[in-house]
Amino acid sequence: MIALLFGVMYFMMIRPQQKRRREAEQMQSQIGPGDQVVTIGGLHGTVTGVDDETVMIEIAPGVQTRYARPAIARVVSPTTAESAPAAESVDPVVDEARVKE
Repeated sequence: MIALLFGVMYFMMIRPQQKRRREAEQMQSQIGPGDQVVTIGGLHGTVTGVDDETVMIEIAPGVQTRYARPAIARVVSPTTAESAPAAESVDPVVDEARVKE
């Protein structure tokens, strides 16, 4: 009975926690310049530089702060090579002109 109790605790508590920790470590290791991130304190910003243990985040134009990688709670919008050119090619003025016609 005790072994069954430990087995249930492992699958219900320990294993999911280890999975979340691995996912967080993977996300923090893949952070790169241009990513929109949120820190554990709730600060939103854009990653401007990464180091082995720290991340530089621009929280306002010209204001940069340095955080430890584990302080990044989540990546809001990662930068990808495919999405960056697509965003630049869209011209909202041209789209508005087409809507008015």
